[in-house]
Amino acid sequence: MTTPLTGEERGRRIKQYASAPERLREALASVPAEAMKWRPEPGEFSVHEIVCHCADSETNAYSRIRYLLTEEKPVIVGYDPDVWAREFDYANHPLEAALATVEAVRGNTAPILGRLPNEAWAKEGTHTESGRYTASDWLRIYSEHLEEHIGQINRTVDAWRSR
Repeated sequence: MTTPLTGEERGRRIKQYASAPERLREALASVPAEAMKWRPEPGEFSVHEIVCHCADSETNAYSRIRYLLTEEKPVIVGYDPDVWAREFDYANHPLEAALATVEAVRGNTAPILGRLPNEAWAKEGTHTESGRYTASDWLRIYSEHLEEHIGQINRTVDAWRSR
């Protein structure tokens, strides 16, 4: 996963990263209120829980890129999203606060990404679950993360409608 990104690909991914919260909010606007807390299967996240997961994931991402860029050989700690969802009671967490967190974190991180010099993208640390982890790896993961969950929201609503 540690192949360097071209400048063009990096630029595209930074734009995607920065604009994803708007697409997340748009996806949520189409979710019927009755479908927000419905789970497609036991143990799977509801739409509400997906957004809460995104907020916690974004706060982890916020720290990860900063450690990668500033610390010597940082250790990037993995976590279990299912444990976080249970322990932090995502089902009863305020949805708007979670969504605001996603928007604020990305709004505060995207300008940094756009100003990074080329050599910054090769900075690396060690991820506790996946090993070598560079700033380019981080961008690959987080430029797609909200997109994946927007798709998950749409699939969950489709399943709710067809149940």
